[in-house]
Amino acid sequence: MVKKVIFIILSILLTIGYVYAAAVIPPSRSPAIGTIEPIKKADRILILAPHPDDETIGCAGIIQDAVSKGANLKVVYLTNGDHNQIAFIVYEKRLTIRTGEFVHMGEVRRIEAIEAMKLLGVDSKKLIFLGYPDFGTFTIFREVWANRRPSKSILTRISSVPYKENFSFGAPYKGESILTDLENILRDYKPNKIFVSHPADVNVDHKAFYLFLQIALQDLEKEIPKPKIYPYLIHCVGWPLPRHYHPELNLQPPRKFLDSQIEWSQFQLTPEQLNKKHQAVLCYKSQTSSSAFYLLSFVRKNELFGNYPGIEVKKQGSLEKQSVSFFGFSNMFSDVGASNTSNKVDNVIEDKVQVSYGILDDNLLIRIYKTKELNRRFSIQLYLFGYSNKTSFALMPKIRIITKHKGLKVFDGRKNIEPKGVDLKLNSNEAVLKVPFKILGEPDFILTSIKTYAGALDVDTSSFREIDIK
Repeated sequence: MVKKVIFIILSILLTIGYVYAAAVIPPSRSPAIGTIEPIKKADRILILAPHPDDETIGCAGIIQDAVSKGANLKVVYLTNGDHNQIAFIVYEKRLTIRTGEFVHMGEVRRIEAIEAMKLLGVDSKKLIFLGYPDFGTFTIFREVWANRRPSKSILTRISSVPYKENFSFGAPYKGESILTDLENILRDYKPNKIFVSHPADVNVDHKAFYLFLQIALQDLEKEIPKPKIYPYLIHCVGWPLPRHYHPELNLQPPRKFLDSQIEWSQFQLTPEQLNKKHQAVLCYKSQTSSSAFYLLSFVRKNELFGNYPGIEVKKQGSLEKQSVSFFGFSNMFSDVGASNTSNKVDNVIEDKVQVSYGILDDNLLIRIYKTKELNRRFSIQLYLFGYSNKTSFALMPKIRIITKHKGLKVFDGRKNIEPKGVDLKLNSNEAVLKVPFKILGEPDFILTSIKTYAGALDVDTSSFREIDIK
């Protein structure tokens, strides 16, 4: 009981923080934005929504266009959104703490999704609700596979899908369950266009659905044609601005991604499509009761989609004689993006931290450029999820590395492991991590993300990127 109350209080404080950030962060400049490929009648479109309402605020225009052109369309919901307790306190005007109440929340949101999609012309038979734990799917992705016990939801204390109407009813909260469900849907439906939550989204379920999709598509590489992927962004601190309903405005990419490698494209809504999107958002009364100012800020003249290209790093010749120090090996690092330095970098993090990747012998190198001001108490949290065609993903290491100044710890899932061969070099301008491929399971590619800190202050988080090893 106490834990649930604490969780609710922390969530309220987090929401206040987002509102404050939205008020103080200036709007972005306007980068070049392309136009999304036109939808055709022959298309088989799959919308992947982490929660009920994401499909509407991110893709309502796309959904309407697909319906009007007679294209095949399905929507898959990863969770029922049963942990948005702040919204339900406002919506139902009572404190919801009992386990059954959270399941009730999820059922309310499922019904709202059916109503919203009906308004947009989508039959309920085209909707697939999985029902995995809201706020818990990223933890499952990084920790709960193979012989691990199923994850237990923070609020419901349930460890399997509780919704009898759902596609995944009774499935244990494990990585294999989600991956198997998604692969079965992909194998059966064979979509040629997939709209999915963005890997740079700060919401953990949004990250998770993107990651599960990448693994599923790789598993099915020889079984289904490769679809086009269109990630849509929902949660980014201080974005979009201005808040509230502004149908006269265009949605612009967040300021923090102006110098990134994201290839942005957009879909322009007609006035009729825009009006129906507005009505569909309002179908989610459980959410708009508390967050209309936020949800309605996505009801604009366009919808944005932006994908990152993969990062290709090639294995170099042996550099044993120089391996005492990694610094100065600028030729080792992949040319993967714009930078203010002589090397090209993957991600620019608020003009303070930059990241690039390279290979030295049988090790992955991650170079993190930073300002001297961040040197003291500088720390890192790095995720490295490797994929190998030779090993089931359930059995692959799920590596998390945490550094605190010059010290480090390595985890495989929840287990603290010996950091054999993992090394950290740190100076005033950069940190270089060396991670043996052996620890990563000798992968063919790696899904990785870095979060950086200055003491307890979160500097920023880089998006999940795919590193292809050649």
